[in-house]
Formats: sequence, structure tokens, C-alpha cells
Amino acid sequence: MTLPCISAARRFDARAHLPFWIDAEQVGWIRSTDVPLLARWPDVFEIDSRRVVLASAFNTVHLRSAALGSVIGALAAEGRIPGWRNETYAIRNAFDAPPLAYIERAASRFFGVMTYAVHLNGVVEYADGAPRTAAPQLWIARRSDTKATDPGMLDNVVAGGIGWGFGVKSTIVKECWEEAGIPEEIAARATAGRTAHVLQSLPEGTQAEQIFIYDLALPADFAPRNQDGEVGEHRLARIDEVAAWIEEGAMTVDASLATLDCLLRRRWIDEDACQGIETLFAPPAFV
Repeated sequence: MTLPCISAARRFDARAHLPFWIDAEQVGWIRSTDVPLLARWPDVFEIDSRRVVLASAFNTVHLRSAALGSVIGALAAEGRIPGWRNETYAIRNAFDAPPLAYIERAASRFFGVMTYAVHLNGVVEYADGAPRTAAPQLWIARRSDTKATDPGMLDNVVAGGIGWGFGVKSTIVKECWEEAGIPEEIAARATAGRTAHVLQSLPEGTQAEQIFIYDLALPADFAPRNQDGEVGEHRLARIDEVAAWIEEGAMTVDASLATLDCLLRRRWIDEDACQGIETLFAPPAFV
């Protein structure tokens, strides 16, 4: 059986989209039903039956960002781009590539551009002070009911998008404090797992995301405390409980993948239970 999160992470139909190009690169996917919205700006977009291209007159990062920003602002005012964040994302096909343009985070899925995030598994090896043979546990967060995406769903103890100007490690430190009250001296001990790649259709557009997965050993006497209002509660859960939540689809797709990676690397679950997950640690074709 394929878990729901593994199927969802590749639930994307290229035939229902047009590629979005900047300069000589495809940088995203735009739903065919959304393309007519962009036809109102013929000076900004060159549109045909095969693709949407940002006009070549916008040939610098500044000019591209300004042109896209005016369009994004108008679409957001009409309710076409929900969940405004006041956060800047860079359009780039690789995390270390120079940006082609900057956009408001909320618009990233409308244009289907590549985004980057960190997900942290909060691991407690001996949560109740029992002997060293005690079973490990994981801290799990429940997203606030007011979150723009996946409200109320279960999530990793820490998870967040990487905004422009932040690296992976600095995002971990920032998000650890904001989402769980984890101090920097503990957050800095996070160790890298694998990197998952998601390409899925969502109500707000396309999520094309690279997820950097980390594990963090948390002290047995530490309890996460949210600082920014984005987490409804934290739960310390057994491995079998977490596995059941993943199977039921109670956790977000991203968090499910990050948690499965942790459980597989530590051999806390059998690989046979995660058919197809290995395909998610290689990026899908972006063209």
C-alpha cells in the first residue's frame, strides 16, 4: 500500500498547466485556468499555447521583481492570491543559484515556482526517564486553526519556509525559537537527514518545494512552547501513534515525509511500509 502522503507529493498533471519561463529557464507552472488572468498584462507576459514567459524587456532582477510585484498586488487584491505573508521569496531553481526575481511568498504557488523549507523532527530518546531500553518518542505540533495552509493539521515540531536572506541553519534557529521556544544552543545541534522534493497541485496553485529534513535530540525535561501563535499545541507521541497519524493523513504531506525519513533512517519502521518514498528524495523533472 502506498501511503497518502507519498501519492500526494507527486499529484501533479503537467497537462493542466503551462510552464512559466524567465529568461532561458523554466521556473514554474501556472494552471491553465489561471493563465487568462495574466493576459490582462500583455506588456508583462508573453503567452501562447505552450508557455507563459516574462517579457524580455524585464532583464534585471529589479525590473522583473517590480513587474511581478505589480501583478501580484493586483491579483491579491482580487482574492486570487490568498494568505499574504509579507515575506520575500527568491525565484531560483537551485537553493544556491542567484535569484532571477523576488516575489511575495503568497504568490509562489500561483506561479508554481521552486520554494525551500526546513522540517525538524524533535526526538526524545528516553522521554520519561525510564531505562535506556525505553522507546523513543517524537514531539508533534498541531498547526494553528488560523494558518493560511493546512490549518489544524499535525506537523513536525518545527517547520518553516526559507525566506530570502536566510540560510538553512539560520532558518532552523529562527523557526525553533518562534514555533517551539527552543533556544539557539539546542537548535544548533540539529543534524541533517535527507532532502525531499514535492510537486503537488493544491487549491492555491502548485507546490514545487525542496524540503531540508533535520533531526534534533531534545532533552527529556524540555517541553516546546510556541512563541508566534502559529502552533495550536504540541504533543509528545509514541512512534506507533505518529505512524498511525501519517497513515490516516492527519499530518501534512511535508511533515509526513520528514517524519518518515527520520523513522526510516533510525530503523524505527520497516521500509516495506513506505512503498515509493525513495522516489521523493530525487527532484522531479521541472520541464
